[in-house]
Parts: sequence; C-alpha cells; structure tokens
Amino acid sequence: MATKRGGRAYYMISVVAQKYNIHPQTLRLYEREGLLKPSRTEGNTRLYSEEDLERLETILSLTRDLGVNLAGVEIILNMRGKIEAMQQEVNEFMDYVKRELSRGIGDWEQRLSTAMVKSSPADLVRAAAPTTTDTTPVDGEPVEEPRRKA
Repeated sequence: MATKRGGRAYYMISVVAQKYNIHPQTLRLYEREGLLKPSRTEGNTRLYSEEDLERLETILSLTRDLGVNLAGVEIILNMRGKIEAMQQEVNEFMDYVKRELSRGIGDWEQRLSTAMVKSSPADLVRAAAPTTTDTTPVDGEPVEEPRRKA
C-alpha cells in the first residue's frame, strides 16, 4: 500500500518486501546496519520513499549480482555519497569561475588593489631556473657551473 505524505509516495515494509521478493526481516537488517533509513509514522511503521527504493535496488544489485557482502555495500554506498558531494562542490566551483569570467577582466585592477596580498599576475609566475645535478668532473676535466638566467 502506497501512502502519500507531502505529495510524495511512501511504501510500507510488506509492499516493498513483496515488490523486491525479499523477506521483511532483510529490510529490517538493512536498516539495523545503517544501509537504509526509512521514515516512520507516529505509530512507528516504516515508510519507504522512492529514494529509499532506489538505494535498495543498488543494495540488491551489489549483493545479488556482484556478490558484495554488507560491509562492502556500506563502503561502496559511503564512497558513492562522497563522490556525489565532491561532484556538487566541483559544480559550485565551476559556476563560481563562470561568474567571475563573465564579470570580465576590466575590474581586475580594482580587485587587485583591494587584495590582501598586492601583487601583479606577472609577479606570481616565476620562471624556474635550469639547474644540473651532476657537477662532478669526468676523467679529471672540470665541469662548468650552470648559468642561471637573469
């Protein structure tokens, strides 16, 4: 039986167990292990959302199809969550960079004048001086010291 709360569908444990052909105790185990977190009614009945069902499908795919144990499933799901969070951070950073680029280079001088570290972009980029690591003489011949660019 699907119930609606806040415009979203929720499913009771018996419906989910039947739909995925698993025992309700398996769902309780997944919750006890922290793999699923269904919401609860005031009467303490478990209600599974669409997101819970998607997560359950992932768990079942990992355990049934790939033979991953529950400890491995937990690690995989945690890593997946971290990857999604990192992807969100990258997307936010890209949005920031796009906004800054759209502002243009025109106000670059103004931003540099208010910067905490006042430096021109040319000062920030330094050419690496070439060096040689071998200064030992070969066959008694002196080796010329490397010259550094000015």
